[in-house]
Amino acid sequence: MKKLLFTILVICSTILYVDSQSRKPGSSLGERVQQLTDLASKKSVLRFNANKFRDFVKATPRNYSVIVMFTAMAPQRQCSICRQATDEYTIVANSFKYSQSYSNKLFFGMVDFDEGSEVFQMLRLNTAPVFIHFPPKGKPKAADTMDIQRVGFGAEALARWINERTDIQIRVFRPPNYSGTLAVIILFSFVGGFLYLKRNNLDFLYNKTIWGVSALLFCFTMTSGQMWNHIRGPPFVHRNQHGQVAYIHGSSQGQFVFETYIIMLLNGAVVLGMILMTEAAKGKVFFSLLLSIFRTKTQGYPYSFLFK
Repeated sequence: MKKLLFTILVICSTILYVDSQSRKPGSSLGERVQQLTDLASKKSVLRFNANKFRDFVKATPRNYSVIVMFTAMAPQRQCSICRQATDEYTIVANSFKYSQSYSNKLFFGMVDFDEGSEVFQMLRLNTAPVFIHFPPKGKPKAADTMDIQRVGFGAEALARWINERTDIQIRVFRPPNYSGTLAVIILFSFVGGFLYLKRNNLDFLYNKTIWGVSALLFCFTMTSGQMWNHIRGPPFVHRNQHGQVAYIHGSSQGQFVFETYIIMLLNGAVVLGMILMTEAAKGKVFFSLLLSIFRTKTQGYPYSFLFK
């Protein structure tokens, strides 16, 4: 009889223990969503270690999406673009938090390598930064990893990618930056002061060399892709999977900021070479040959130089 009572007591204790474990905070979907909502109300980007990543991102079932940025912010990791990518990512998270489309259907998280190296190993990640969308159902697909080499990691590019994966539209609100306005004011003040001091001698305004150099600099800026950088926000350089720094983008659909500087310098060298060539005696010969070829292709062109 005692053995029977002891067996019943053990079974009841086991049932009560299992029930208490199933009811512990964060185990149910509703409790997990509530915890994420409470955390997101304090900070738009949630920091996940390995345990929190399993509890909130990998745990099932889920009725919410999680955008996770995998980064390596420690100085010894030498991730030169991680800080910039983090700033852009935070801008998107804050824009969503204070937008009309805000809901508990989307959360933003971050896993640093030094805080969650197990997560990197679990997902077989060997580079940073990486942005992955974890959908409400199923595992992430190939398109759920953002291709930052092609579109960059600017806030606007991130918002477009999130819209494609979650159908949630985020309007990016950047914090006010008065450095550009201040630079323009200083520039106009400098130019205005210079013109005022030279008001009795403005012959330099008719200097063709000054206007020519200014026009060339403007053309170099436009043809090198600076406007593309301003719109798309690509990274300055990129570190590949082997840890090597890439200065030239491997696709015709994208470019790095440093790559545009290279193009600008090359364009300047070509133009300088053409100017030096045309100014030199031999340069006149080459220029005459080019003009002669142009005359043969454009019938009726009346001008020539050295050669008919």
